Amino acid sequence: MDKPTILVQLDTDSLPSVFDRVVAVDAGAAHVFAYGGVSPENVRELVHGCIFTRGLKDLHRTAIFIGGSDVATGEKVLAAVREYLLPQYGLRVSVMLDPNGANTTAAAAVRAAARHLNLAHTPALVLGGTGPVGQRVARLLARQGAEVRIGSRQRERAEAVCLVLREQVPDARVEAVATASSSDAPAALAGRVLVIAAGAAGVVLLPKKVRATCATLQVAIDLNAVPPAGIEGVEAGDLAVKRDGVLCYGPLGVGGAKMKLHKTAVARLFERNDQILDAEEVYELAQAL
Repeated sequence: MDKPTILVQLDTDSLPSVFDRVVAVDAGAAHVFAYGGVSPENVRELVHGCIFTRGLKDLHRTAIFIGGSDVATGEKVLAAVREYLLPQYGLRVSVMLDPNGANTTAAAAVRAAARHLNLAHTPALVLGGTGPVGQRVARLLARQGAEVRIGSRQRERAEAVCLVLREQVPDARVEAVATASSSDAPAALAGRVLVIAAGAAGVVLLPKKVRATCATLQVAIDLNAVPPAGIEGVEAGDLAVKRDGVLCYGPLGVGGAKMKLHKTAVARLFERNDQILDAEEVYELAQAL
């Protein structure tokens, strides 16, 4: 008889995310063991508890999900988890990284853009490009060959993200742009075919009058679900709705695909015990949906 599936939720926040736990149950995890305050320094025993308790033939029925609001810490926890797995002995479980929903949200947004554009030939602007979701959006776009401008109120922060992306994607075509003032926005948007807004909640990143100045814009995706809209004029429920000649997606329009992707990814963890699902692997799943 098969043993029940167990998802071990490692959250870098003090209180494990209820959202991630509910989605895990809806995705088919029979049990979710949720731990808060997880760090690279205290994760070893949690990992070893996953790999030493079931026989090799049942390890695929245990998996690890790394969440929390701090993406950088989540990445460090993932590195530590991988260090403490013992694949040389077959002692490993599948692992998914999705802190702050960054990977699943970014993958759903980029997949939406790919429905309408050949990303390998797309000049793109990512507003809020230094935040957790924005960095993942820029990374996935760069992987697809897009020419990506990363917008931030502080150009130095955008430059730092560009440096990281060039390390992660050696042939990345990325450029930092400042978006601190209304005079910066037209230059940042000039010549762009795609814009994705992934900034802080409740902040208008792209006013409608500025968007109207860009004759090349074809697709606009706003990921901000808290009013006002990040891209003014885009409605929360927009799903490939044409507004002023531009195909628009709102946060709820992208959110349906994000939720489906999140559940699909969690379910996929229990198919094998050798998977690491980071941004690129989650995007591959998004393409298959």
